[in-house]
Amino acid sequence: GFDTACMLKTVAHRLLQPSSYLRPASALLRSVQPRLDHPSLPPFRSLSMSTVMKAEEYAAALNVARPPPAVVGQVLNEVNTPALCVDLDVMEANMKAMSASIKPYPSLILRPHAKAHKSGEIAQKLVREGGAVGVCCQKMCEVEEMARWGVEDIFYSNEIANQQKADRFAQIGKETGTKLSILVDDTVQVALLENAAKKNGINIDVIIEVNVGQDRCGVEPGADAVPLAQSIINASHLTFKGIQAYQGWAQHVRDKEERRAIILDKVAGGAKATIDALKKAGIDCNFCTGGGTGTYPFEAESGVFNEIQPGSYIFMDADYGRNLVDGGRAFRDFGFSLFILAEIMSKPNSGRAVTDAGLKAVSLDSGVPTAADYVEGKGAVPREDLTYKSGGDEHGIVIVSDEARSSWTKTVGDRIVFIPGHCDPTVNMHDWLVGVRKGKVEKVFAVGGRGPGH
Repeated sequence: GFDTACMLKTVAHRLLQPSSYLRPASALLRSVQPRLDHPSLPPFRSLSMSTVMKAEEYAAALNVARPPPAVVGQVLNEVNTPALCVDLDVMEANMKAMSASIKPYPSLILRPHAKAHKSGEIAQKLVREGGAVGVCCQKMCEVEEMARWGVEDIFYSNEIANQQKADRFAQIGKETGTKLSILVDDTVQVALLENAAKKNGINIDVIIEVNVGQDRCGVEPGADAVPLAQSIINASHLTFKGIQAYQGWAQHVRDKEERRAIILDKVAGGAKATIDALKKAGIDCNFCTGGGTGTYPFEAESGVFNEIQPGSYIFMDADYGRNLVDGGRAFRDFGFSLFILAEIMSKPNSGRAVTDAGLKAVSLDSGVPTAADYVEGKGAVPREDLTYKSGGDEHGIVIVSDEARSSWTKTVGDRIVFIPGHCDPTVNMHDWLVGVRKGKVEKVFAVGGRGPGH
């Protein structure tokens, strides 16, 4: 029994690696499949030879390799820590709030970014209940996770620079029937995609990325997009869909009017200049995508954009929470549904407590997380009298203000929650997302798209 269990964990670990979605890993599992029926092991379905594992197959492999921190029916205080959690009531309220906020723009398409949650099951929920047409993905492992769960319209909002990845992308479309679109900013990428699409007998929609101020990828606004668009049009298995004009840094400009000015002037202005240049060259361009949680109302207002890509709104994080809206108020259009549940390991004195949520549990790239209280139906409610301080890889320190030392009575073994500074990379650290409703575990989501990307 022990040898078989170890073998199964080894295979499951292989399956969790990005390359494992390809046939060699499936062949490995198939070769030991007869041994997987040992009565002491959990049920395990035979894996297919498909490039993309089925959702239930992936979850079974993950469950063996890295068991979840919670089971359905547990109360929050019974969840193993540190755990990534989401209040389902608040997440669903955020989905409804987004739908309501874009209702004045009936022609605007909502395509949430899956890099926030990296879960095909949550993506399906957004399509079924949140008004989403499909999803954006930023890495190949996210594309595979979304396809695994049957998401029918996937936009890979990034560039591919080698044939192996292009082939992999096209093969997903061939095997799952998923409608695929992707970004380019160079004719080299166009050639790679044309070759991959031709080999797999599919068509791929291609969108040109325009650099509208982030100075990352993208052609410069205006006529630079014309020869690139022409190369797409000349390809037999590609379709020119339009342009993307996304400005990531603008998402976290604190002042509302400053954010609005950046989008309406430089971002929408650059997009319009590009569309006009294409039309002047005789190339129709009736599609423009972009925007994020911090700026999407302004992309909608501009009249240039047909599609928006916010993702973090379903969770929110401490960094977005520092943005300001009218009257200098904090941005609270969406609630803090996502939080890290941690346990107090040590409390040396009334002014300092040490938790088990360190750098392995929460990302600090956008600042430290915010200490909070969990309130049923409201999610994580920030506290100003407690401050998170990094204690290293495995420890998170809570500094208690002088005013709170007598009233904050939590001690060793008690639980505390933190709102991540940045939801995307924090989610990427966890295999599981614990869905909580009214203080009780209702659902455990596999974070199947996590990883460096590959």
